[in-house]
Amino acid sequence: MKQINENEQLYSKTLEELWELFPIILTAHQAYWADWFDEERQNLEHRLPADEIVRISHIGSTAVEGIWAKPIIDILLEVEVNCKISEIKKNILDAGYLLMSETEKRISFNKGYTLHGFAERVFHLHLRFEGDNEELYFRDYLKTHFDVAREYERLKLSLCKSYRHDRDGYTDKKTCFVVKYTEIGKSIYKGRY
Repeated sequence: MKQINENEQLYSKTLEELWELFPIILTAHQAYWADWFDEERQNLEHRLPADEIVRISHIGSTAVEGIWAKPIIDILLEVEVNCKISEIKKNILDAGYLLMSETEKRISFNKGYTLHGFAERVFHLHLRFEGDNEELYFRDYLKTHFDVAREYERLKLSLCKSYRHDRDGYTDKKTCFVVKYTEIGKSIYKGRY
């Protein structure tokens, strides 16, 4: 009951109020982020139909050792194209996630957002159909090209203060960099996923 009430209160806030409550914060890489991902992956595997899961991947900057990141674990959940997406969505919501956005082919959730700010562990879950996984190529490129990963870190650090309470602006300013190295990663690792 408390969780539902808190979720409703979060949903009723304006975007500006949410950005104030959940600012852009970057921190040095933490080794335990990989453990948090593994624990949450196991939690999801326990709750979701195994025959419909294609892959659960740790993406985003927390998946790249050695660079500063928002302390939010990004998870890409790829499911079979013919699966019952509504059942998977329900199971994810039952696992304590909040629905953030939904289109015909993509659903985004988060967990660890409270009326008092971030919880200790925060997750963004990206539910996609198999093959909608460009983030894997960007992650892999950064992991194997640490000079580019450091360049990405510098870009994020330069944007952090100016866009502390503007997630859309922060994301928009990183887009060209992300697209460039995602495309390079896709050409290098073609067919990997």
